Amino acid sequence: MECYINIQLMPDAEMPVNRLLNALYSKFHKALCDLKSTSIGVTFPAYKILLGNQIRVHGSAVSLAELQQLNWIGGLLGYCNVSQILTVPSDCKHRIVSRKQTTMSQSKLNRLLKRGSISESEVKAYKAKMFTKGLDNPYVELVSGSNDHKHRRYIEFGDLLDFPQEGQFDQFGLSKTATVPWF
Repeated sequence: MECYINIQLMPDAEMPVNRLLNALYSKFHKALCDLKSTSIGVTFPAYKILLGNQIRVHGSAVSLAELQQLNWIGGLLGYCNVSQILTVPSDCKHRIVSRKQTTMSQSKLNRLLKRGSISESEVKAYKAKMFTKGLDNPYVELVSGSNDHKHRRYIEFGDLLDFPQEGQFDQFGLSKTATVPWF
């Protein structure tokens, strides 16, 4: 992860920051799928409570050049200030940026009901527990390319580490094991 591309989002009245972030992240995911990439990671350096108005894409110079050749940002380029491929500072920290999933959901409840693993009388207790265990992590809202259903991808930020950890990234630029530079 020696290089990165910084993307500063420039929202306006027609395209608020959350909608812009969701659209850009969807395009990013599609580009990673097209490349079949497992070596490109993502960070959200303006993250506080929300993910913020900045995305940083990390990888090797070669993998980032391949990504940029796809012109993956497309029509959103007018809403983004995209840097050239830059070198990561040598004195930065590292952290794991991963997906956070809830252990209880409506779709899981539906599967349990269909399978007969839970009775109708237990549904109310399951739903009550499900709502008390909701996630408060920041998220991007994506639209499925196959059925147009919206789903949220919750993001979890690991502790800051002094040294990088190797691993692979999914096609959302997230990993449970690999770190990305954090600066």
